[in-house]
Amino acid sequence: MPPREHGRRRARDPSGRDGGGQLPWAVIYYRASDQTVPALEFLDDCPGTIDAQFTAVLDAVAAAPPPRFSGGGKWEAMHGSMGGWYEIRLTGPGREQFRLFCLLENGTSDELARRGLPRPAIAVITSMRKSWRTVFSERDYQRVRELGREHQRNHPRHIAI
Repeated sequence: MPPREHGRRRARDPSGRDGGGQLPWAVIYYRASDQTVPALEFLDDCPGTIDAQFTAVLDAVAAAPPPRFSGGGKWEAMHGSMGGWYEIRLTGPGREQFRLFCLLENGTSDELARRGLPRPAIAVITSMRKSWRTVFSERDYQRVRELGREHQRNHPRHIAI
């Protein structure tokens, strides 16, 4: 199977800014210490329409990041033990549920530079899928949080290129 085209973006003016003059946020993918990129591996295994929808949501959020982006039910702030996380929620064939788990990388210019980021970013950490009307366990969410902590410990961030 040919590799998936990563990082498709809508055309922007020559400065890289959107029509409103704001520089869009970057979309980055967490790279684990074993060099795997969990979210990209997941996306490679998704049905093509789901992969395309994830890309479209990430592009929309990057162009108008929270709190400006309302999400339309696909981009949601998480609560409880997952506070501080965001998820993209999609439904695929047979009502299978697909999720991407993201953290926002924002801060001062100095903080972003220390993380190795030229501008604010949406960090796509990992993903999961489940059958319709089932729930993820606390153990599943613990795994997501552990990957997020590993991502945040790295200065500069370990990201896929």
